[in-house]
Amino acid sequence: MSLITRCPVCGTAFRVQSSQLAAHSGTVRCGKCGGVFNGVAALVEDDARLTLEPSPQLGLFDPSRGGPEAAPEGAALPDFLVDEVGSRRSRWLWALAAVVALGAMGAQVTYRFRAEIAAAWPAAREPLRETCRALGCEVSLPRRPELMSIDSSELQADARREGLIVLNAVIRNRARFPQDYPALELTLTDEGDRPVLRRVLSPRDYLERSRAEALTREGIAGGTEASLRLLLDTSRTRATGYRLYLFYPS
Repeated sequence: MSLITRCPVCGTAFRVQSSQLAAHSGTVRCGKCGGVFNGVAALVEDDARLTLEPSPQLGLFDPSRGGPEAAPEGAALPDFLVDEVGSRRSRWLWALAAVVALGAMGAQVTYRFRAEIAAAWPAAREPLRETCRALGCEVSLPRRPELMSIDSSELQADARREGLIVLNAVIRNRARFPQDYPALELTLTDEGDRPVLRRVLSPRDYLERSRAEALTREGIAGGTEASLRLLLDTSRTRATGYRLYLFYPS
């Protein structure tokens, strides 16, 4: 809002903005004679006949400092200036609330995708683990089943031991980052392709026992494959076929 204030010392009129008068309770210095006065108390009606000078120097005086340049007494702001100061304070509060909300949202996203973040930026894994340790969570390896596949599998009888069959399979990680070993669902079927035995195998069931802990911690590296070999007892079933799927337990 454009207003007109007049210097009480030299009588020079100036055009000013309400936001300028709001600074330091309206205390200003005349740009012509250098006199200090209250620009709010010296407001005048807009008159086209007035010869206006450039705006006085504003915001140079702090009433809390005291001394000859302190604001004159009785310098209460009019309602329209009070409203403007309140509006400016409200904008700052909204901006602060937005920053806090964005920070909270970022923390939620980081928590939800902590495994993917740790896989994409290995340097972030330890800080994430430390944070998770304090929160009671853990940073596991990513689990993207759509980027995992069984490249080949074979089920055949063990020639040396009757009733045992050997499952050989190759699991490929097609992602660019390491992934957790998946669980496997093995279904044995009869001549009519009807299931006669179904078994879910965790990584510790099909990985080499002596290396299972280290392998599950490291996962399957991006763009590589893992081979497995597993013995199964089928002496109580008459299976002629099988189906094999991989998945991640929820």
